[in-house]
Amino acid sequence: MSFSATVAEPTGVLARLAESLAATRPGSFAGLGTAFYTRLPAAPLPDPYVVGVSADAATALGLDPSMVSEPDFAAFFCGNPTREWPAQALPYASVYSGHQFGVWAGQLGDGRALTLGELEHRGVRNELQLKGSGRTPYSRMGDGRAVLRSSIREFLCSEAMHHLGIPTTRALCVIGSDQPVRREEIETAAAVTRVSPSFVRFGHFEHFYAADRIDDLRKLADHVIDRFFPECREALDPYLALLGAAVIRTAELIAQWQAVGFCHGVMNTDNMSILGLTIDYGPFGFVDAFDANHICNHSDTQGRYAYRMQPQIAYWNCFCLAQSLLPLIGAHHDESVRAERSVADAQQALETFKARFGPALERRLRDKLGLSEAQPGDNVLADRLLELMHKSRADFTATFRGLATMSKHDASSDGPVRDLFIDRDAFDRWAADYRARLATDPRDDAARREAMNRVNPKYVLRNHLAETAIRRAKQKDFSEVERLLTVLRRPFDEQPEFEAYAALPPDWAGTLSVSCSS
Repeated sequence: MSFSATVAEPTGVLARLAESLAATRPGSFAGLGTAFYTRLPAAPLPDPYVVGVSADAATALGLDPSMVSEPDFAAFFCGNPTREWPAQALPYASVYSGHQFGVWAGQLGDGRALTLGELEHRGVRNELQLKGSGRTPYSRMGDGRAVLRSSIREFLCSEAMHHLGIPTTRALCVIGSDQPVRREEIETAAAVTRVSPSFVRFGHFEHFYAADRIDDLRKLADHVIDRFFPECREALDPYLALLGAAVIRTAELIAQWQAVGFCHGVMNTDNMSILGLTIDYGPFGFVDAFDANHICNHSDTQGRYAYRMQPQIAYWNCFCLAQSLLPLIGAHHDESVRAERSVADAQQALETFKARFGPALERRLRDKLGLSEAQPGDNVLADRLLELMHKSRADFTATFRGLATMSKHDASSDGPVRDLFIDRDAFDRWAADYRARLATDPRDDAARREAMNRVNPKYVLRNHLAETAIRRAKQKDFSEVERLLTVLRRPFDEQPEFEAYAALPPDWAGTLSVSCSS
């Protein structure tokens, strides 16, 4: 098998990269065998061109960002190289299953993604995956393609989330092509190169559990434990420990989402990373005018994945993972009581979600309010602010960033934040209580402001900013993609030259919507 003969065989740095990716390293997902994936070449894209490259992601992979100047760079990263790959070194699409919008969907899998292989740099191993690389055995009715619009959004948000300090897959580059792709309208194709230590999802475990393939389920769990959770191997029940570790990471992740106003949009079990990473940027969004019921995905007609629902849905997804791991849990129990004890053990592990999520979010909200030490009433103070923000539709990012400008001694400093609220009297009452609370904090205003600005970003990937970059990219102007990448690398810093990117959204931004059609 070979890639389509549309370009010359890669040479130099790309040839070495291909050789490295093709190697099967010990403990890699590729080493699990063909029960877990299908190897096949990418479907080539005609006349590919570079839309954007993350130099930061390249450096993290041990790659020289200047490789973008290689003649075959665009062709390589949309799957076009003509190098004859041995069958055992072809890219692969993995199989998994999952619940979609709460309904069991059966077998799914990488319907438009191919994992190229692994790279290792300074002891850290990452998989590289092409999204939008054509049909696979798991595409169902799809065409296997991604469009320029969604690929730019995923590229920018992956890197933005990384620089916000939120666990996430990353993105190396976006490659475009003028090949038409039909969605609600005719768009053009693109491929984004995603980067992650692993792309294993809750749905991988659900797949083998549902098929009653317990040996493969155990093989998958052993792979994840040995590669990513070696401490679980020391536990009395390694598989129960794996469940507990995944639940904790998921709870911490969702707390970070909530604290920054991020909505995922499609929290299906097949879109949940076993490593607790933000994965699969489809219809996502950062909340602008705060609405606790905000739905960022207009395909989500029931609001299952609304902002306020994300913690509950994450817990439900962890329940699905626990059910899938039950056949492996409890081997240390006597056989006569194993089934009952295993369920009880799994339920106890699930309870750690609630035990971790609440305190994790409270801690982050306390930091966002500039409170260095916890005191009784802090949670009420934070909840009251969120309620006021919800009622006034105050901008989420601007409100929290603006709180740093308030003085613990002078109410006249409240103006910039106060102006974001419709009910000024209600805000004034809250601000008085907030100021009284600040008076008990040992830090002065300057130290508190510095600390708050380290946790409250000034710049996030607002929908209208991404949309502007997309519209220009459709005209082959990629300067705004590059500019946004630059701004979002330093989300907490004052960047006077980019002040406009922190402004409130224009009126036309309210008409934007995103859906599962990408």
